[in-house]
Amino acid sequence: MTLSMSPETAKACVAGTPSDLRGVALLRNPHANKFTAFTSAEREELGLLGLLPEQVETEGAQVERVLRQIHLKNSDLERYIFLSSLLDTNETLYYRVLMSDPARFIPLVYTPTVGEACENFGHILRRPRGLYLSINRKEKLKEILRNWTEPDVRFIVVTDGERILGLGDLGVNGMGIPVGKLALYTACAGVPPQLTLPIMLDVGTNNESLLADPLYLGLRQRRVTGAEYDEFIEAFVAAVQEVFPRACIQFEDFAFAHAAPILARYRDRACCFNDDIQGTAGVALAGILAALRVTGGSLANQRFLFLGGGTAGSGIAGLLAKAMMQAGVPEKEAFGSSFLFDKSGLIHAGRADLADFQKPFAHDHAPIDDFVTAIEQLRPTAIIGVSTAGKAFSQPVIEAMTRVNERPIIFPLSNPTSHSECTAEEAYVWSQGRAVFASGSPFGPVHFDGQTFTPGQGNNVYIFPALGMAIYATEARRVTDEMLVAAAQALARQVKQADLETGLIYPPQARIFETSLAVAREVASFIFDQGLAGVPRPDDLDAFIEAKVYRPSYVSVDDASTSR
Repeated sequence: MTLSMSPETAKACVAGTPSDLRGVALLRNPHANKFTAFTSAEREELGLLGLLPEQVETEGAQVERVLRQIHLKNSDLERYIFLSSLLDTNETLYYRVLMSDPARFIPLVYTPTVGEACENFGHILRRPRGLYLSINRKEKLKEILRNWTEPDVRFIVVTDGERILGLGDLGVNGMGIPVGKLALYTACAGVPPQLTLPIMLDVGTNNESLLADPLYLGLRQRRVTGAEYDEFIEAFVAAVQEVFPRACIQFEDFAFAHAAPILARYRDRACCFNDDIQGTAGVALAGILAALRVTGGSLANQRFLFLGGGTAGSGIAGLLAKAMMQAGVPEKEAFGSSFLFDKSGLIHAGRADLADFQKPFAHDHAPIDDFVTAIEQLRPTAIIGVSTAGKAFSQPVIEAMTRVNERPIIFPLSNPTSHSECTAEEAYVWSQGRAVFASGSPFGPVHFDGQTFTPGQGNNVYIFPALGMAIYATEARRVTDEMLVAAAQALARQVKQADLETGLIYPPQARIFETSLAVAREVASFIFDQGLAGVPRPDDLDAFIEAKVYRPSYVSVDDASTSR
């Protein structure tokens, strides 16, 4: 893969980098550091003589050294720590390594390894990244945001750490999630890294083990809730809109009680989205659309049963309904095609314990408290796991789906791997090789009855980076569900027949950069069509997107000076 940087991206990537950086200060600046790739002339000019070994290396040689060093690490957590340190010292090389083999490195910098990294955050931290906004400093939020070195932030991923993956309340340890997500914006879709900002909203934690941990780095108090919490979120959004008016906010890993209300409150007031609700929905919809090329039939004729009745399940169900309505299905029938099942059983109209976002899926039906019974009575064509309950798709569950479907669609989407509702091997073996499978966590190939199945990973990484590139390029003013439907449809079109024949219903992660840019182009076109863009529509959309793409390559001293 040839990696280069457009002049526009070069400007973005050197913005904020002092033009007088020299010597040790230059080597300690991750945005400008080229390490052993500085030429002899650059070493003379920039005061680097003697600070580096004499050999001038190519970027390829540097990548090879990194790969060898990673190979020597004994665990994925050690590899995560090593890559984090590389990001702290040489940003260009870090992204060149990630983009050299996305299928290998995405699981190391994000799920599943990021879960273990978050659990150990206070014990492995080398150098802080991003901004930490404490509720005790609510009056200083604008001042804190202005402490950031980049004045034109375009993407913020923010969490309060209360529901990290399937691991629960990790407080400020959850900062690994915004950091990892934003790395994937760049590695998977070319969003310039200098324009991204990870943020942790520290409102305390209810995790007793963290409160007792002498190395915990957050507020040592129980979580603030209620009106005070809502006022803090309001102050945060207002501060972002003033300090970074072109930024898109991605809300990430907020708890059940806060995620949907925050999205409802701000989706029409700010450029924002919730990846757990909307990104998960987009990738699930794309998987269903691709799966239908295997099972046959139309989206209008499907019936979905969700294990998990929270914001993720209702978000997927809602986007499926919107896609059905776009295909001509009446609204009542579209919403009636999805059923939610939580720890209290089937969500139905007679229950009095439902949140507002669950009510569109509370149908007139008798109570059911057993998931297998629900399958037998409702006869879904697909089951979708968003429960974080590991092994909940048991053998009786898979066998029941196989009895009512020739090709059952099985989506255990919970992360990390230990929380997956079933493994790929279990799904294929218990269905006698008939399952159309995708999971939220990665699983290796499965050999069964003379066949080899390559399980797809329904990871949000297929959606949010591409959506991000489209938003960045078009300067979209809002993020709509219809944009997520467009992204899902575009992603499904990237799945080739050869992929389907191996069991994949998502493009291989080795192709994720090309896939993301293809999706971004289609979403950008949709944004322009809907009048949501903040810039005029270009004559050549492909060239317009390409000019925005960051591709990691060292900028020469002369190029950097010209770009400033």
